[in-house]
Parts: sequence; C-alpha cells; structure tokens
Amino acid sequence: MTDPVVDVIIPVHTDRRPIARATASVLTTTTVNTRVNVVCHDVATELIATALGHWAEDPRLRLLKLEDGIQSAAGPLNAGLDAATGEFTAILGSDDEYEPGAIDAWVSVARRDEADVVIPPLRTATGAPTRSPPVRPWRTRKLDGVRDRLAYRTVQLGLVSRRRFGDIRMTGGLRTGEDVIQGASLWYSEARISLAKRAPGYLIHQDDPANRVSSSAKPAAESLLFLDAVLAGEFISSLTPAQRESFAVKLLRTHIMDILGASLRAGAPQADLAALSDAVRRILDLAPTAAGIVSRREARIVTELLGTTDPERLAAEHRILTDYRRPANLLSASPRRMLHREAPPRFLAAIALMR
Repeated sequence: MTDPVVDVIIPVHTDRRPIARATASVLTTTTVNTRVNVVCHDVATELIATALGHWAEDPRLRLLKLEDGIQSAAGPLNAGLDAATGEFTAILGSDDEYEPGAIDAWVSVARRDEADVVIPPLRTATGAPTRSPPVRPWRTRKLDGVRDRLAYRTVQLGLVSRRRFGDIRMTGGLRTGEDVIQGASLWYSEARISLAKRAPGYLIHQDDPANRVSSSAKPAAESLLFLDAVLAGEFISSLTPAQRESFAVKLLRTHIMDILGASLRAGAPQADLAALSDAVRRILDLAPTAAGIVSRREARIVTELLGTTDPERLAAEHRILTDYRRPANLLSASPRRMLHREAPPRFLAAIALMR
C-alpha cells in the first residue's frame, strides 16, 4: 500500500492475546488510509497470523518480526516506530481496542487544529472514562505540558506526528516504565497538542486473562529503572524550571506512590525501600520545590522514605493516601504553595471537572 496517513503499532508476544479484536477495531470503521503493524515479538508470525484470522490477508495489515529475547514492550514498539512511514503513528495494546471511528475522528482533530499530537479519550471496557490528563477546564487545543498537567497521561497512545517526533523511542530493555520518556518528550516540547475530548476513544481491557508484561510483580529497583532515562542530563537540560517542577511532582505523586504501594503489598523488602529512597533523592535533586507542592500526607511519606523508612509508618500513611475526607490529603505540604496548579486543591478540582 502507499504510505498511510496513520501507522498503528500493535506489539504482541503470544497468540493467546485477542489480536484479531484489536486489529478489527482499527480497520472495521476507519476510512482514513491506515496501516496496522503487528509486531510479532519472540513469537512465530504463523501463530499470530492464525490468531488474526482473515485479517492476516488484509492489505492494510503487515506482520513485522522481532526476536530479541527481552521481556520488554520497548523492543517491539520501537521496531514498529522504525518501520513506520505514515504521517502519524499510534500505539495500541494487543489486549485493547479502539472505539468505532476513532482514527478518523483523531485525524479530523489533527487537521482542524494543525496538531502534532492528538490525545485520545481513555475509557475502560465498561465505558467509564479515565480522568487524565487533568487539563485546564474546557481546554482542548494548544495544550501546554505544565499548565495542562499532560505528564499524568504517561504514554501517548493517540496520534504522534512522525515529522515532528520521528526520533522519539521507548527506553529499551525495561519491563515497565519504558514509555515514560516517550510521553515526557512530547508533553514538554513546543508541539501543538490537542485533546480529542468528545471523539471515540481508546478502550482499555484490564481484565483480560492474559497477563500484561508491565503488570507482573517486580522489585522496586526494576520498576524505577526508567528514571535513568528521564533524569539523564540530555533530557533534563531541555526542560525549563517550571517543567522540571511539574515533572518532579508527577513522579512523586504517581510513580513513587504506586511503586511504594506495590512494595508494601509484597511485605516492604528493605531493598525496595532503599531503592525508593534513592529515587526520591534523585527526583528532589531535579526540583526541590516539589516537596512543598504535594499533599501533606505525600510529603510525610517522602520524608519517611528519606529518613528511617519504617514500613509500619509508611503503610499507615499510604493506606489513607486517597481518603479525601482527610485534610492532609487536601492541603499542600507548604501553605505558600496551596494555589499552585499541581497542589491538591487545584489538581483535584481539575480532575473533578474532567468529563
């Protein structure tokens, strides 16, 4: 086929994934010239072709082969990006699917806004929306990474201009967090970014029986390896002070708290707590002011991780981290930062307004 408008990349490592469903969701209702690139990662292409059924013969689909022996989605995603020739690329998980007409709607938004990046709505299989990123109320175009808190959408799953971002890749070799650098590189650029808020969206199937590579239990040190990429001098030097602060708050609020939660459920091994302590130090080196912007409870956890790292105290604080009836979860650690866009009052209000 001629170069498509959109190259959709679907990595797959087993024929037990619902790859035919994912592919059908792209091609069944799409009228824009679109190609599906199924990257067969350490699995025979014949097996994936069988799983695809009649879609394997569709001229709009091609099977790409990657054998690297590495349990990481980064390899097949990067292979798909390397092979893409379309105006835009998009990423689709083999467990997931697009709502009917999604690609056409996103391209329409890109054309209307002359956008380099189009962020799709994310919904669960039941249709419930995810309230991320918590952009400024009623803002859908000319979005800004800092003012619209775009980093809370860790990875960009919608349209990405190859002309503008053809060199952006995932962090190779990681089982989790490989996509953080991709999203951050887009959000903190000067690109034209739009949110296709009312368009058909991306459906996440979290309850499929096949385990996702990124969801299996891991040591905290492994889950934090992505920091080497996002805190590398080359990337950090490209950020303004406001972008560094925004990114640091996001890293503390989501990655550190989530990885700590997983560690606590696993019994809080000392190696995990040591890795988290080191990660917090590195993040605060990036932007020391972030510690005053997060909630008082988040700040207590950060302080504990930097100090004695007592598992019982950490567990007690983490257990009620999202109980917003408690003032410590609603107030920023520093009273002077209470009205900061990333501080709890404005941050939580922005999430509440996401519909």
